[in-house]
Amino acid sequence: MMKVIIAITADSMVEPSRVINQNSADFAPRDLKEAIIEAGGIPIILPFPDNVSLADEFAREAVRLFDGVIIPGGPDIDPTFFGEEPIREIGRTAYQRDCYEIALVKAAREANKPIFGICRGLQLINVAFGGTLYQDLVAQNPRSNLKHSQSAPGGFPTHHVKISELSYLYEIFRAEAYVNSRHHQAVKDLAKGFNVTATAYDGVVEAIESKEEEILAVQWHPENMWRSDKLQLEIFEHFIERCEKSKIN
Repeated sequence: MMKVIIAITADSMVEPSRVINQNSADFAPRDLKEAIIEAGGIPIILPFPDNVSLADEFAREAVRLFDGVIIPGGPDIDPTFFGEEPIREIGRTAYQRDCYEIALVKAAREANKPIFGICRGLQLINVAFGGTLYQDLVAQNPRSNLKHSQSAPGGFPTHHVKISELSYLYEIFRAEAYVNSRHHQAVKDLAKGFNVTATAYDGVVEAIESKEEEILAVQWHPENMWRSDKLQLEIFEHFIERCEKSKIN
């Protein structure tokens, strides 16, 4: 069987790149690219258009290029997409990227192509399908008492998550996983058509899956841990398998 093509949506550098001397250079995480290759896929990178009027068109056309798409980490989600104004504690946002990724996950879902969200990607998927977010856990969720933005290096796990038996993740980790954590936004109201399949011990949502089983998203960063924790690599292998099955069907 030919290898599946896995798209990664790109972020844009805020500062000039010293390599190409250009502002706002598009990029994707190297660890994520390597995880896809290790799991058996071929990665491609999809940059967003600065002109947001092109987002829907570009998303519909881009879906033809891949067998599955990963929405990786990055800046905060613009709260206007879920009907709120930004509070003081919100971080950097990327409106153009939000527009494109929302259009892309909708187009991918319509085309029945698997979607995997990582950190910001989980939040983006939830918002794209009608959910809302805590713009800042500390400011808006007093029940959250864990350190969700770790000081330890990104590849180190720092807190545990509880996993539902009715989930893809349970097949890999069973009832609990030890994960890294690098976020201050999180799911508030879950989008319709999704289930929460993992939570931190303070109740913060750590994974969601669509009821039709074509979308999985996690709040942690398995791409930073897969070299030392092979269970994290299995998340990518599982995603590649779903893309292969979807391609055949």
